[in-house]
Amino acid sequence: MFHRYLRDFVSPSAKVKYDLHVVEEVAGEIKEGFLFTESEKIPISGYLPRFVSSENYADSFGLQWNIFERTQIDSSNFSDLTSQRFYRGTGWAPGEIRGNKILEAGSGAGRFTEILLKAGAIVYSFDLSEAVEANYRNNRNKKLCLFQGDIYHIPLEEHSFDKVFCYGVLQHTPNPKKAFLSLVKYLKPGGQISVDCYLKDGSIRPWKSKYLWRPLTTKMNERRLLNIIKFYIPLWFPIDTFIKNIPLAGRYLGSIIPCWNCSGRIHGKQELLEWAIMDTFDARGAKYDKPQTIEDIQSWFHEARLKNIEVVKGSNGVVGNGTRT
Repeated sequence: MFHRYLRDFVSPSAKVKYDLHVVEEVAGEIKEGFLFTESEKIPISGYLPRFVSSENYADSFGLQWNIFERTQIDSSNFSDLTSQRFYRGTGWAPGEIRGNKILEAGSGAGRFTEILLKAGAIVYSFDLSEAVEANYRNNRNKKLCLFQGDIYHIPLEEHSFDKVFCYGVLQHTPNPKKAFLSLVKYLKPGGQISVDCYLKDGSIRPWKSKYLWRPLTTKMNERRLLNIIKFYIPLWFPIDTFIKNIPLAGRYLGSIIPCWNCSGRIHGKQELLEWAIMDTFDARGAKYDKPQTIEDIQSWFHEARLKNIEVVKGSNGVVGNGTRT
């Protein structure tokens, strides 16, 4: 953590600023130490403030993103998949992001953090899991304030951000609506928010077969589940690819045995296997998976009294954008 960001942290419970005790500092960056108030002591470990316990409902994501830390990063996989999803979903242009103070909720390994920093934003980014460690390795930057924190209790000043961004996260929280309303509080008047969520639409889709398996896989030890997926995906992947190329029925037949297959979007045999293992684990291992209808998300935006509301199919299912009055 850099000293300049100390003034931005606020105790979610006491609503007071933190003081700082430094144990170890490297090149102007605090590696070890703690933030404290009269009633709290928040450790800084491995350059990152830790406002939550290391064990929580997002453990599977901590494991996932510290193993697949570069898989989704555009600059590593030589694609623009993440930047396309970001700019199409938000509707924000790179020029309007430059210099903005942006809160990124649930950053994972930092695939979107990279896009925000590249556009010149000042980024405050957090994740509930230890995925923040992967993000730090991927995106260490003086314009990045990164910490491990809870979306329901964000330790920052309310009404202080030009934009709030949250993709791939809300459906994996215990209460997606509560998580969304928590984020809105951090927008300045006139600030913009962009979120996405899995879509609940009542239709039958091949990828929804994951819900047949999740009652079993979410009860398994995360490492055991990952090892099983690592074992069978390389063996099954060629068969899965063949089945899913069968006209009409193939997409459904290929969904019986879980295998997220990105053929046609990701190139290279090893890369395809890596994405398949990662996405299959993601779909089966997350503790919470709560898709929402378009009407649900529209109601959140109206309850938050946002304007310029746009909630449509897109991104990871449904994307919602709005502006604080």
